[in-house]
Amino acid sequence: MANKLIKPTKDWNMNSHLSKSEKGAISRTKGYLVEEIVKTYLVKQGLKEICSNYRCKIGEIDLILKDQDTLVFTEIRYRNNANFGSGIETVSGSKQKKIIRTAEHFLQSNRWSKNLFCRFDVIGASPSMLKEDHCYNGLEINWIKDAFQT
Repeated sequence: MANKLIKPTKDWNMNSHLSKSEKGAISRTKGYLVEEIVKTYLVKQGLKEICSNYRCKIGEIDLILKDQDTLVFTEIRYRNNANFGSGIETVSGSKQKKIIRTAEHFLQSNRWSKNLFCRFDVIGASPSMLKEDHCYNGLEINWIKDAFQT
């Protein structure tokens, strides 16, 4: 029997008709929404928000929080699926260096932080259908505390 090409019943690339800038806008909006959900989750875990989306000429840090006497510089990575690896796996050595340099800029610009310890956390988030402890508001959250060091 010959193989027949079957037209898929689902359009797997539903945004294919959008321009590159429209796709980028959707991606940024989704990213900010995920960051808000993760921030709410972390605050419920007892951390206090200091700053969201800290930017300087060196780079950006998604969230800066305080965990008792420790400043927590947090990188959030969202993946719709894990076909090409988890979000956590995408935080490369060069990305870590950029986050560290941006954190140094924050510390130099905010002298009040000089007596605090520092920690670099990475959070991987993905859609979840599960109702487990590490799931929050529709996201599966994988929180790696002290994921890398200077």
